[in-house]
Amino acid sequence: MSTAIDYYEILGIARDASGDEVKRAYRRLAIKWHPDQNPGNPDAEARFKECAEAYEVLSDPEKRTIYDRHGHAGLRGRAGHDFNSMHVEDIFSMFNDIFGGAGGGGGRRQRGPARGYDLETEVEITLHDVLKGCDREIPFKRLEVCGICKGSGARPGTKPVECSTCGGQGQVAQQGLGGLFRMVTTCPACQGRRTIVKDKCTECKGNGRSSVQRKLSVKVPAGISDGQVVRVAGEGEPPPPQLSPDGTGVRGDLHIVVRVAEDERFERQGPDLITALEVSFADAALGGTVVVPTLEGESETTIEAGTQHGELFRLEGKGVPDLRNGRRGDLVVAVQVVVPRKLSARQRELIEQLRDADKPAARARSKEPPVQKEGGKDSARRRGGFWGKMKDSFGN
Repeated sequence: MSTAIDYYEILGIARDASGDEVKRAYRRLAIKWHPDQNPGNPDAEARFKECAEAYEVLSDPEKRTIYDRHGHAGLRGRAGHDFNSMHVEDIFSMFNDIFGGAGGGGGRRQRGPARGYDLETEVEITLHDVLKGCDREIPFKRLEVCGICKGSGARPGTKPVECSTCGGQGQVAQQGLGGLFRMVTTCPACQGRRTIVKDKCTECKGNGRSSVQRKLSVKVPAGISDGQVVRVAGEGEPPPPQLSPDGTGVRGDLHIVVRVAEDERFERQGPDLITALEVSFADAALGGTVVVPTLEGESETTIEAGTQHGELFRLEGKGVPDLRNGRRGDLVVAVQVVVPRKLSARQRELIEQLRDADKPAARARSKEPPVQKEGGKDSARRRGGFWGKMKDSFGN
């Protein structure tokens, strides 16, 4: 079906995406392209089945490895489903565990009340929002029981009739090769609902469900990380028509994936933040008071005389909260000594005097034997330069 389309491209994920990212991408796209959300749109059903094919391969470590090495050609002849010939609800039932427990197939018996599908959406916040938490208005679409036909799909005053194809069972049996087995599938005529709507409701076009726009105020907790999910129970969809025409049962949940926007000033590592502080040569050499940017504004601190380019220091409690315990991390400051590109005549004169004064000291240092530590490596090289110091700062 999609032999010419890259599976990673279908799901919109990177080639090094984790298993959870594969699952999340498939769930979001499958719900987006489900025919119930796109009535009368054959392209949507085709996209839905492409997503299922991509997920079947990329969620299986063995198949994914073969695909990464050899592409579609490596999968030819291997066992797999023909999603192009399968009914949508059968595909949903195959991957039932990631759709909130709502199964397809009209003839299946449910244990307990029918459950609707989970939904997923995204919200973007800033590091300032991570610091204190925030409230966000989340817009999303979901299917609701049609208010005109009450979920039956029939025009008011009429009723659905029993499906003649499956005899009201919701499933049909097909004989396998050589008559050795029978394969039971969802009825293609009634799509598992057991009934056929002859006179369709004008509001929902016979689907029994209508897509509605909804807004929800959600509390995003302080300390949340990019990619984490806020779950709002009961804000998903009602059970599908084949399980509960009137929508009675348990609604699915709404999963809100939080995206933390990049900040030009700070990098984040857990609850700690990292920033670069530009310091003049004079301030680095003489020490003194410097102003450090923080999430809460500027903060004054002092640096020691002789501070070197790439040195690190911490401002305790100036990071973001740890979601688990609420304690704030630190702000790690990397010093960047700035060398001026243009000098005034006075600046040049003073720097030349400094260079002349430094020459005797430089000659004296050159005559001293080098300090050797740990097999001949000096301490700066042993620490790996700037990034080595950065790793040491985080205890790696």
